[in-house]
Amino acid sequence: MNTDPVADMINRIKTAQAVSKQTVRLPFSKLKYEIAKILEEKGWIGKVEKKGKRTGKVIEISLKYNNGDSAIKNIKKISTPGQRTYVNVAGIRKVRDGIGMSIISTSKGLMTNYEARKVKLGGEVLIEIY
Repeated sequence: MNTDPVADMINRIKTAQAVSKQTVRLPFSKLKYEIAKILEEKGWIGKVEKKGKRTGKVIEISLKYNNGDSAIKNIKKISTPGQRTYVNVAGIRKVRDGIGMSIISTSKGLMTNYEARKVKLGGEVLIEIY
C-alpha cells in the first residue's frame, strides 16, 4: 500500500506512457481528480472521467501523444509526506523557463504556479510537469 496517493498517480501515468497505453485508471480521490482536471485543462493529458460508484470509484485518464511522443516529457513529485515543500509568492518559480508548470496546493484550492502568482498566494508545491 502506497502511503502517497499523488506519487502513485504519477507513477501510473509514467508507466502507462512508457508502454504507449491510451488510458490509465487509478483509485478515486478528490485530490487526484483535481490534479487530473488541471492537467486536462492545461493540455497535458486528454479526457478525465470519474467512473464507478462508492468503493469501486476510479479516475480514467486518456493520455495524450504528439506524433508518438507523450505530451508529458517529465512529471515529478516535489512535496513528499516526509519532506513537505512550501513556497511563498516570491518563491514561486517558472518550470523550465515557462515551458512547464507546477501545481500548488493553496488556501484557495489547487492551482498552477501562474495562477498562484497572479492571486498572490503561496502554498505547498505538489508536482512539476514539463
